[in-house]
Amino acid sequence: MQTAGSRIQEAGSSRQEAGIARRLVMSCLLLSASCLLSLASCFLAFAQPGMPQPSSPLYGARPESGTVSTGLPKALKNVGLDQRLNEQVPLDAVFKDEQGQEARLGQFFKGKPVVLSLVYYSCPMLCTQVLNGQLGAFRSVSFNIGEQFEVVTVSFDARETPQLASAKKQTYIKGYNRPSGEAGWHFLTGDEANIKRLAEAVGFRFAWDEQTKQFAHASGIMVLTPEGKLARYFYGIDYPPRDLRLALVEASQNKIGTPVDALMLYCYHYDPVTGKYGVVVMNVMRVAGIVTVILIVGMILVLKKRSPNTTLATRESEISL
Repeated sequence: MQTAGSRIQEAGSSRQEAGIARRLVMSCLLLSASCLLSLASCFLAFAQPGMPQPSSPLYGARPESGTVSTGLPKALKNVGLDQRLNEQVPLDAVFKDEQGQEARLGQFFKGKPVVLSLVYYSCPMLCTQVLNGQLGAFRSVSFNIGEQFEVVTVSFDARETPQLASAKKQTYIKGYNRPSGEAGWHFLTGDEANIKRLAEAVGFRFAWDEQTKQFAHASGIMVLTPEGKLARYFYGIDYPPRDLRLALVEASQNKIGTPVDALMLYCYHYDPVTGKYGVVVMNVMRVAGIVTVILIVGMILVLKKRSPNTTLATRESEISL
């Protein structure tokens, strides 16, 4: 009798455990669905279209058509950064490196994506902010300059010298503080003809302001493919590390990065209007749906695996009775 009672008790315990397991499974599924819906809601919020907030009135995301009164000083009216996506930069353009040696632009495209910026080294304000923004983004990205990508910074002031470029390079290489930075971040100077070729190719418009004795210019950086084609533009002086990483992965045609980057690129697409990466809501919902199905199938398999043991224990208790 004690043995039969013990078996009945065990059968009852097994049924109770199965019931608890089912409730836990349902709770997990509901929680997963809730989390996925919340995630989708967040993505929807982030996906709202909008223009980038400029840190300088010198640039726009795309050229305006028609005659519009901007209220800008005359020196700034012809200044901007126009996107030339998929256009080729002149790889045969000749500049000088930090040692004063002639260098073709193409020699810095070594089978890796390239981050390009146009500044002038004696700029009292905006160019330093552009370089600081680059440095902050580079330090936040796990990719290393000189390993996964190259950086080319070109002065658009033909009067500047390699000595000035070298001094500027040392400042930022010290701030970057990674061994590969020295060989991978290039600071160039050039003559007016080659500077003009490069600036026109990338859509960088600048002008000399006689009143202030300074250049009026746009602020932004570009990401190019290993073949020298313009892939992405980032405006302003703040470049989100996530967006920069995704741009480098895309420009490399997924030759760098991880499977997580590939998934991120499925859910985020570059918006030329804003110069930023935005969420593709339908793709996010597809991923969420796949994850939910996998969870449901997994839980069903777990329940089926537990079910025969529970049934066997119940039958044994009934036979003993």
